[in-house]
Amino acid sequence: MTPNPPLADLLDYLSDIGYGDAYLRPRAAASKVVEPATEPRSAAEAGAAPGARAAVLATIGEEASRCTACKLAAGRHSVVFGSGNPAADLIFIGEGPGAEEDRQGLPFVGRAGELLTRMIQAMEMRRDEVYIANIVKCRPPGNRDPEPDEVAACRSFLERQIQTIQPRVLCALGRVAAQTLLGVDTPIGRLRGQWHEKNGIPMMVTYHPAALLRNPAFKRPTWDDLQQVRDRLRTRAE
Repeated sequence: MTPNPPLADLLDYLSDIGYGDAYLRPRAAASKVVEPATEPRSAAEAGAAPGARAAVLATIGEEASRCTACKLAAGRHSVVFGSGNPAADLIFIGEGPGAEEDRQGLPFVGRAGELLTRMIQAMEMRRDEVYIANIVKCRPPGNRDPEPDEVAACRSFLERQIQTIQPRVLCALGRVAAQTLLGVDTPIGRLRGQWHEKNGIPMMVTYHPAALLRNPAFKRPTWDDLQQVRDRLRTRAE
């Protein structure tokens, strides 16, 4: 797992997104959030679930490690299944592994992963509290978009991850993840910043951390999206 970034890096990121200006939304705004379809977990579910869910995820991950259902299997170094809390309230879903992820076998461990860690910290959460996965589990050559047959071959793994973890909120990172999960071809600029639903679970769409590295102007709208995720989780916890 990617270690926490230095404090100076986190402070730089918070400054970039206007954290000091927009850290807390007014309570009135939070109270207007539409309730998600899923019910909050009981204390028993929250306490007892992680071990059993981790075992199920390990079984699915072992199956994924042997998968040769699409052409991506031929060029991979590692199957990048997913990582994090097996009973997480929040799952981040990206597009697919890059070169560093393929090398380490873990999602979001390159530069984009370091930025995602800072984004999670800005939400006052830890990376090990959430779960992180991708649409496809093997690296597409040259980091190209995954092709339809590759997405189809991996779809059941992601669906089973979500079903096993039973999160309260999903967050799709980037165009490919958003369009794949929602089954649409709508531009991400029109999808982000609003709530959608996937299998009865509320889902926020926002920009991929790699897009923020290419275009820092995306940092502030992404922070706006993440505040909505944070507030929704807090609202149901109160």
